[in-house]
Amino acid sequence: MSATVQRQLERASAGPVHIDVMGLHHAYGTRKVFDGLSCRCTQHKITCILGASGVGKSTLLRMISSIEKPQSGEIWVGDEEITCMPEAQAKRFRRRIGMMFQGGALLDSMTVFDNVALPLREHTELPESEITDRVRNQFEAVGLKEAERLLPGEISGGMKKRAALARAMVTEPEILVCDEPFSGLDPIAVRNVEALLVETKERAGVTMILTNHHIGSTLRMADQVVFLAGGSAVSGSVDEFRHNDDPRIAGFLDAAGPGRAPVELPDASEVARDA
Repeated sequence: MSATVQRQLERASAGPVHIDVMGLHHAYGTRKVFDGLSCRCTQHKITCILGASGVGKSTLLRMISSIEKPQSGEIWVGDEEITCMPEAQAKRFRRRIGMMFQGGALLDSMTVFDNVALPLREHTELPESEITDRVRNQFEAVGLKEAERLLPGEISGGMKKRAALARAMVTEPEILVCDEPFSGLDPIAVRNVEALLVETKERAGVTMILTNHHIGSTLRMADQVVFLAGGSAVSGSVDEFRHNDDPRIAGFLDAAGPGRAPVELPDASEVARDA
């Protein structure tokens, strides 16, 4: 039996795996980032990628999104292996993914409405009436109706995150990737964005993958954790992560202090408008 067939049989018996990362190797010059990294993301669940700065969390997101290719290894999304896709095919694949960038990446010269509408205007041939309906449905979902005609500079940091989430979801993706969605937010806004992400996962049924420095957020919202260190990954449920005896994980959790304790999320319907 070939190695490829063996891996396919393993994937088929593993349950509802949506994304399967296998044996990634990658380096930037002499700096090795991944050294045989493997992990899996379960369908319709939230996977949080943790690790110290510089371990490759954002790089892994870009590779899963087919924006960057590893030097070797495989990434399967469903029944497609994406690392060898030609660019035209990769471009079509990326339309299945919503991206919530660190800092929001909103265009300052455009209204919040036009920022959210941009992916539909750029990548679809939908009539403007349908684009308007989709954008307003997303504003309703994230609680941002009052901000659609404002510029990004006129709204709060938490509202920018919600606008970025609306833009990522307006194309109705099957996978949502979020790069540090809580960066720059105060603790209350962090909790509110957490609740919105969980509600979005449950409402839209997306597979969600996010990088995160907030241990408390991870313990509250994640279904599974992928911890990156030394070019490889340690994966498991939140409970397995909290009780893992790997000294790298124990040190990471100890440094987080009181954020280790799980706390219930606020109800999404009670999220403050000005978060």
